[in-house]
Amino acid sequence: MIPALFGLSGLTLTADERAFFRDADPAGYVLFGRNAQSREQVRALTDELRSLHGRDRLFICVDQEGGRVVRLKPPVWPKYPPGEVFDRLYDLAPASAIEAARANAHALGLDLAEAGITVDLHPSLDVRQPGAHDVVGDRALGSEPMRVAALARAILDGFARAGAAGCIKHIPGHGRAMADSHKELPTVTASAEELELDIAPFRTLASAPIGMTAHVRYTAWDDENPATLSPFVVGEVIRKRIGFTGLLMSDDLDMEALSGTVPERAAGAIAAGCDLALNCWAKMDDMVGIAKAVPVMGAQGLARLDTALAATGEALPGPDHATLHATLIAQRDALLALQAA
Repeated sequence: MIPALFGLSGLTLTADERAFFRDADPAGYVLFGRNAQSREQVRALTDELRSLHGRDRLFICVDQEGGRVVRLKPPVWPKYPPGEVFDRLYDLAPASAIEAARANAHALGLDLAEAGITVDLHPSLDVRQPGAHDVVGDRALGSEPMRVAALARAILDGFARAGAAGCIKHIPGHGRAMADSHKELPTVTASAEELELDIAPFRTLASAPIGMTAHVRYTAWDDENPATLSPFVVGEVIRKRIGFTGLLMSDDLDMEALSGTVPERAAGAIAAGCDLALNCWAKMDDMVGIAKAVPVMGAQGLARLDTALAATGEALPGPDHATLHATLIAQRDALLALQAA
């Protein structure tokens, strides 16, 4: 098995993808809107991926946050709110906000489990900072670390109740970035003492099963490399100071924050200490290059992968799923309505 997560080009696997994936044996896959047309089609696609590898529990992930970051879209799948709505409710009623976030994630997780998706790349633990780039913006769960951690813990719990796993991101924090890492490399010049605010929620949730790195350069820790490619940030900050022990994946290696070829970026992320290299765009040349550039997944990474997927499973079938989903959405909406009372 190689330490990579690959994207798919369309609604079904091409013959080339099927042959390459069988031969390369990546750790898992990432889905996008281009891969999702109907509930039945997505389930058939994920079932084929599992069959291809003979693994009942396969790392199949998606960015399904709610708000402006969704891959499974209405009208086929329900609309979910961004993190900001739970932050606003927290101002009024913290316990209600936590319960609303949990119910929302439980319902969302049922959608994913029904589709055979095991991991949601959510929640974001980025602490929102005034004046920062809006790439985080309303995706954030707040600007106070304890609040962010409390809401994120509820989201992770909701996913677990549905048989899905969450992923805390973007370690060690994207909330101060003044640029969008999809387009350029953000540089954060805050001191190590100031950055304690950013890493605080990650430290609180260091036992989360999966985490994603930030393509952000923090000059206090490494004035040359973004976190994803920095052995110091991964080894010293993420693993030691934060204490994160779970499966660590990179953010998308196609993002323009990084330099070099995509295979070079993948090799750099693994060398820096990431367990998995994420490559989203299903470009065969890049995927073949990554398969050649990265080593076989080691025992420690395999153990973390097994632990991350251990709690994932099948959704409740048929009417049980629909009834529970409707109950959770009604519960969430009743709690969110407290803001207008």
